[in-house]
Amino acid sequence: MRLGLVHGSGAAGFAVDMEMVLEAESLGYHSVWTSESYGADAVTPAAWMLARTTKINVGTGIMQMPTRTPTMTAMTANTLQAMSGGRFILGLGASGPQVIEGWHGVPYGRPLTRTREYIAIVRQILERKGPALHEGFHYSLPNKGEGTTGLGIPLKSILHGDPSLKIYTASITPKGVSTAAEVADGFLPIYMNPDRYDVFEAAIDEGLAKAGNGKSLKDFDVAPYVNIIMGDDLDACRAPIKAQLALYVGGMGARNKNFYNDLAKRMGYEDAAVQVQDFFLDGKKAEAAAAIPDTLVDEVALVGPADRIRERLGAWKAAGAEGKVGSLLLRKPSVEALRLVAEEVL
Repeated sequence: MRLGLVHGSGAAGFAVDMEMVLEAESLGYHSVWTSESYGADAVTPAAWMLARTTKINVGTGIMQMPTRTPTMTAMTANTLQAMSGGRFILGLGASGPQVIEGWHGVPYGRPLTRTREYIAIVRQILERKGPALHEGFHYSLPNKGEGTTGLGIPLKSILHGDPSLKIYTASITPKGVSTAAEVADGFLPIYMNPDRYDVFEAAIDEGLAKAGNGKSLKDFDVAPYVNIIMGDDLDACRAPIKAQLALYVGGMGARNKNFYNDLAKRMGYEDAAVQVQDFFLDGKKAEAAAAIPDTLVDEVALVGPADRIRERLGAWKAAGAEGKVGSLLLRKPSVEALRLVAEEVL
């Protein structure tokens, strides 16, 4: 099982913690991941990290697909891959309608259709077997539709791409996970219980079967984000993760369209998911956080004293040994936690 570091971007200010990135690189971590929502973008810090490291891979977790054309994303990926000596990982996601339509002002569209079209176009450009051609619901290359000049021509990338570049998607819905298993090289579940691979298993199996060509779990990286807070006060360690879970399960989406709320229900927390959402949407954020069960935090995160984290890492290591988790991506660890996990896993 490989280790990764998730670099946060959700603060009012922004800076790359290069000391942490270089520490991860020196410890043998495989990757570091950037993100974007409606503040800092994912590409700029990825380029910054790649320029200041020599071994660690850098992935975007994620670049929002509706905000960039697939050809622009392919150009970015090609450039970063070439300049880094093959250390870039392309992570993509549909985001959600509130952000895509509210912040970016573009239609959310059909996320699964977009994912298929997007990855198909990016792979075409990376493989460079001919001009990029596509006719789909979201994208047409060349575009001859309303408002165009009609002068567009099929083009092949000047820059020779790397067809082996890995593409991940940030999927958690059953259909999204199935699509990822079919067309991508891995997926990035924001929350996962290593003892409950069954939450994603049927969708992964379905997607791998659709992919054909003998594609199996060996060819598909399950790479969950895992929050880690180490300290002697267990309740204090759980508190910020409860607040984050309350935001996602309770408020990251509308009442009838919240992918994270649905995931919590599939993980066995249906009553809590409803209660957390009711509190959060009523403006009772503290009550929403308090309604997050301790057991949910303990299942999806690594919290508490060092020995407790070592014990819980056993479940992650077992999932890795069984091929159910390929990468463990630590979210906002301390240097001490970063080192502890490296000692236990690598």
